[in-house]
Amino acid sequence: MIALLAAEGAHAQPRDMLPSPLDVVGVVRYAGAHRAEIAAALAEARALGQRPAIVGSLPDPMVMVSADHIPFSGMGFDGSLMVQQEFPLSGVLGARRRAAQSAADARRLRAGETALDVTAEALRAFHMLAGLRRMAAVLDAQVALAGDLTRVATARYAAGAAPQSDVLRADTETRRQATRRAALRGQTVAAEAMLNAALGRAGDLPVPELAAAPDEPPAAAEALVAEALRSRPELASVEASRRQYGSEVEAMRAMYAPMAFVRAGASTTMSDGPGVMVMVGVSVPIWRARLAAGVAEARAMGTMADAELRGARTMIEGEVRAALGSLDAARVRSAALRDEVEPQAVQTLRATIAAYAAGQTPLVAVIEAIVSLRMTQEERVMAEVDVGVVRARLERTVGRFGGPR
Repeated sequence: MIALLAAEGAHAQPRDMLPSPLDVVGVVRYAGAHRAEIAAALAEARALGQRPAIVGSLPDPMVMVSADHIPFSGMGFDGSLMVQQEFPLSGVLGARRRAAQSAADARRLRAGETALDVTAEALRAFHMLAGLRRMAAVLDAQVALAGDLTRVATARYAAGAAPQSDVLRADTETRRQATRRAALRGQTVAAEAMLNAALGRAGDLPVPELAAAPDEPPAAAEALVAEALRSRPELASVEASRRQYGSEVEAMRAMYAPMAFVRAGASTTMSDGPGVMVMVGVSVPIWRARLAAGVAEARAMGTMADAELRGARTMIEGEVRAALGSLDAARVRSAALRDEVEPQAVQTLRATIAAYAAGQTPLVAVIEAIVSLRMTQEERVMAEVDVGVVRARLERTVGRFGGPR
């Protein structure tokens, strides 16, 4: 999971360069190396990683200079120079250090969640742009087809075999498809800007050709659930939080023990001259209600972490199974449109055009067949996009992107 963070080292691309053609693996690597959100999360985790050294250290020693007695005559004085150090008579510092380390571990693991989220966002933008580019090819073919229909209608009108309205209808369909194709250019520019943003690049940079995403069948549900429960950083983060609260309980219990201090140094008196001074003391933790409340608070937080862990495991299993079902449905729909529905629509259109050329069917039947083919092709493209988006969602729920499942 953390290997996804920043996609370090050999996988990193130069700042503004994308591999060509760009595939899903390239998207994962580039987003992991360039998204500022990941860098920010890792920096915060590094910052929290310094907390154990801060909270696990002894208090700073105190240096004190005292003039205990200065006579008005100015003849000599009683004074001392002392160093005082406080230290606990329990393991509170070690418990605080362990709690802080667990908190730092939890934040580092939550950085893994950030990496998964931004990578899933980048993959979604990738599939949306790929769909728009494939849609452009569909509309180009529709414009060409409508143009052919206009020429056939014009030839039939010139031969007196068709009314002028056929030419006008065919020309209207050609213009309609050309308008949709022109509008698609702006949508494609917007999708390219969104993909650039999702990758951590400037929005006006060019996006290379996109490679088709492989449509591999997913693994069985039980295997995916097991991998998710093993890989998801959320679960490891909650486990670290449980350790944190356990250490905080230890720290609060340790506060029942007193805090000691030692004060030692040189002293001098007018009567006896130079000497040494030593003082030892302990605190008296008599406010037990405050300490008991601290222990109860830490225990309650630990109970909360236990409940969160159980809830997270249940939710993750449900998310994996739901995403897997959605992916199966999307793959079935995409395959049916590609292998059955679209070939049938193409065959229907060919037969209808042939019938119209022979004067056996009206132009409206040809236009209906063209519209039916266009809608089928557009539906197939959107189904393919849906397969990619749902697959990315499944991989996010599993906690790992790329590679066979």
